[in-house]
Amino acid sequence: MMRIAKIEKISARVLVGALAVVSLLSTSVSARAQEEERPYPKMLPLSQYLMDRDAAIALARSAAPEGVAKDATVIVLTPKGWETAVKGTNGFVCMTGPAWTASIDFYDVWSPKQRGAVCLNPAAVRSILPIFNKLTEMTLAGVTGVKERIAGIQEAYAKKEIPPVEPGAMSFMMSKGAYLTHLGTTHNLCHVMFFLPIKDPAELNAGDPDTPIFSTSMWFPDPDKPDSPLNKELPPLRTVPIEVPFWSDGTPAFH
Repeated sequence: MMRIAKIEKISARVLVGALAVVSLLSTSVSARAQEEERPYPKMLPLSQYLMDRDAAIALARSAAPEGVAKDATVIVLTPKGWETAVKGTNGFVCMTGPAWTASIDFYDVWSPKQRGAVCLNPAAVRSILPIFNKLTEMTLAGVTGVKERIAGIQEAYAKKEIPPVEPGAMSFMMSKGAYLTHLGTTHNLCHVMFFLPIKDPAELNAGDPDTPIFSTSMWFPDPDKPDSPLNKELPPLRTVPIEVPFWSDGTPAFH
């Protein structure tokens, strides 16, 4: 796990976040804080995580530039799971939701403030969206324990409900209105994100403090190590966020 000093240095150059990597933002918190000081140690009533349908559609669309979002399918979170609100034509899927729809566990996974907006490209729709669907399905069924969530993901892979990550799988996360974390100096980060089937960040030189690339395990941010017993139990899958200078509406993201 990268500690605060290193995260601050990296985040000044590579702003990151996600429906899927909202867990990355928790790497600025110490291991002790993760274990003992979670603001939301357990899931709250489902109603606290749901959004007005029209607001959810608008926020989901804002994850990507208009040229992508206008023809994308939009799905919204309901008490029964993800539901198609708008049928698109370009193969992209835009969505917004709380952290538990895209993370097994991390410091702020049960926060009701989390509103991650993401537009997945077709490769990610086929190979990453099934992960989101499975995590959502488990959570709505009351499966919130780490061991049980690991087992559920393992079973889904074994049954081929979740395929291997496809080459080129990526997402837009450029929404000005998303809320990804209360940690640090901003609640939101402007980036695109790639999904790679690798376990060790050294393959990207991502452990070098001078590299402009950062990555984290899709599954757990702490301990985020290739030999972690937790990460060993799940297929290699890392998220690589890349800073972009403009929000989806074309306004500057950095000043």
